[in-house]
Amino acid sequence: MHQDHGDLAALLTDLKERSGLSYAWIGRKVNASKSAVHRYCAGQAVPHEFGTVERIARACGASPAELDRLYAVWTVAVRETPALVSGGEGTERPTATGTDAGPGATGEDPAPGPARENTVPPATDVPATSARRSPPAPPSPSSPSPLLPSPPNVPDSPNVPDSPDSPDLPVKAGPRRRYALAAAAVAALVAVVVTTVVIRSPAAPSRPDPSANPQWISGPTWTLPPAPVPPSFFGVTVNSSTGNTPGFTVGALRLWDSETRWAQIQPAKGVFDWSVLDRLVAGAEHAGLPVLYVAGGTPGWAAPGGRRSVYPEDARSAPPDDLADWDTYMRALTQRYRGRIEAYEVWVFANDARLYSGSVETLVEMTRRASVIIRAADPLARVVCPGMGNLWTAEAQRVLRRFAELGGYDHCDGAGIKLHQRTAEDPPETMLELTGLVDRTFHEAGVHPPLWNTGTTYAIPLQGSLDEAKARDYAVRFFLVGLLARNVNLERMYFYNWGGTKIPIVLQADGGQPTAAGLAVAQLQRWLTGAEIRSCGHGPAVNLPVNAWQCEFTVDTPLGRRRAVIRWVHTATATIRTDPGAAELSRLDGTSRRLTAGGELVLTEEPVLISFDA
Repeated sequence: MHQDHGDLAALLTDLKERSGLSYAWIGRKVNASKSAVHRYCAGQAVPHEFGTVERIARACGASPAELDRLYAVWTVAVRETPALVSGGEGTERPTATGTDAGPGATGEDPAPGPARENTVPPATDVPATSARRSPPAPPSPSSPSPLLPSPPNVPDSPNVPDSPDSPDLPVKAGPRRRYALAAAAVAALVAVVVTTVVIRSPAAPSRPDPSANPQWISGPTWTLPPAPVPPSFFGVTVNSSTGNTPGFTVGALRLWDSETRWAQIQPAKGVFDWSVLDRLVAGAEHAGLPVLYVAGGTPGWAAPGGRRSVYPEDARSAPPDDLADWDTYMRALTQRYRGRIEAYEVWVFANDARLYSGSVETLVEMTRRASVIIRAADPLARVVCPGMGNLWTAEAQRVLRRFAELGGYDHCDGAGIKLHQRTAEDPPETMLELTGLVDRTFHEAGVHPPLWNTGTTYAIPLQGSLDEAKARDYAVRFFLVGLLARNVNLERMYFYNWGGTKIPIVLQADGGQPTAAGLAVAQLQRWLTGAEIRSCGHGPAVNLPVNAWQCEFTVDTPLGRRRAVIRWVHTATATIRTDPGAAELSRLDGTSRRLTAGGELVLTEEPVLISFDA
C-alpha cells in the first residue's frame, strides 16, 4: 500500500483494489454515489467528515492500523487542500476540473445526475467541539455484511476511555485521543464555513443512535451444537426433460425448466400429460434422489385474459380465474406421485411479474389450498412456500414481507428463497446479505420457517460465463455460503442448474461429462460425508485475515473423530500460519499434502480442507 507518502486517495484506492469491490458496490454500502466514492479514491475530493472515510475503509476490510493511518492523512488533507473538501455524501462540491470523472477513469459508467454547483456542506449533528472518530463496527448477526469483517476497537491504554459518551474526562492523550483533538480543530474551521447555512436552515436535532458504536465481538459468526450435513443439502435444479441425472454426486433434485410446468402437464381442462414428469421422477428414483416439484405457468385456458408468462406454451403469469382449477391440478399431481415426490414448491417465482402477476392475497390463498391438498394426499410430503427472488430490489422485498404478514408461511414446511449475487462475477459470500435480509423480515413478521434456496435470478443467462477456475471456486462456495447461513435456518441449497449450458457456471451438460466445477462440488461432498458442522466465521473475529473465511467440522478418521476446517478467501490471497495440530491440506482436485505446525499457508479463492490429528 502507498502509505509512506501519506496520500489519502492512494490509501483508499489500495483498499478498494485489495477488496475487489466496485465503486458502485461500495457506494451502496456507505450510502454514497459511486461517483463520490471514485472522487475520494482519485483525490478529486476529500470528505468533510472522517466518518465517510471510515465507512469506505471498513467496507473494504481495513484493519485498525489502517483506520488510524487514514485518520492521520485525512486531517492533513482537510487542512492542506480545503478546496477539495466535499459537502458529504450526495452533496459533493465540483471537482478541481469542474466535471465528474469519466468512464475511462473509473472503469465503470458513472450514473448521470444533475450538476451540483454551488452546493454547501450540510450542518453536522455533532458539535465541532466533540468531533471524534467512532470505533469500527462489526456486522450484526441479524444483518451480516459478509465482505466487511470489522476489526476490534482496542483502546490505546486501559486507562484511556475511547467513548463519545465521556468526551470531557481528563485523560492521557494517546494516539486516538490526539487524532480526535486534531479533528475537533479541523471541524471548528469547517464550522466557520457552514455557520451561515446553519443559521438560515438549522438542522433538526437527531436522536442518539444506540447502534452507532456496537460492541466488537470476537469469535465465529455462529457456533451451534454439532449437526450432520445431510446429502440432501447439496441439490441441483434439473434443466432437462430426458430423465437423466448428474454424472457426479448430488443429494437432491429440483424440477424446473424441465418441461413440467402446469400449462405443459394440463394443456386443456380435464386433460393431463404426465409423460415427461413420469420420466423425470423415475430417473430420480433410479438414482435414489429426492425430488422437489415446482408449480408455475398457469394454462391459458384457466386464465384467458391473464398476463402471458415468458414461456412459449400458452402459459400465463396470472393465477387461474377460478381457483377450483388450481385445486384440481394439485390434487391430480399429488395423488399420482404420492410417496415418490418428496416436496412441492407452490410457485416458482412469486415476486417477479413475468412469472406471477397476481395479488399477494391470492398467492397466500393458493398456498393455503395447495397445503391442504398435498397433506391430505401425502402426509409425508413437504410443502415449500412460493419462491421469492429479486431480493436485491425493494419491490421484491415488499412482496416477501407482505406474504409473511398475511400468514402465508403458516401453511408451509419451508420458505423458498432465491439466493444469488447481484452479478455472476460478485463473490458468492455477498449472498449472505440476502439471508440476513430474509431473517430480519421473518423476525419482524414473527415467523421462522426453514429456508430452501430454490434458484437464482431470471436474468442469469444474460450474465456471461466465468472462467474455469472461478466457476469451480464459486460453485463450491455457493454451497459453503449455505453452511455459513445455517444460523438463519437455511436447510437446503439447489444450484441452478444441471443440464443447461447458457449460464455462468456449468456443472454438466445433459449427455456430457462433468466440468471441473461439477467435480469440485462432488469433492466437497466427499469431504463432508459423515461430517458434523460446528461453527462458521470470517476475518479477525476468528483470527483470520479480513478476506478469509472458514467453517469448522468434526469428521471421521482412522483415529476417530477429529477436527477439520474448510478455509478460503473471497478475493486475492491471504497468508496464515498453520494451526497447532494441523496435519493435512486437501484440495478440490483430490490432491493433498502434509502440513507443518507454524508453517506458512497461502489461502486463495479455492476452498481447502485442513485436517487435524488431535
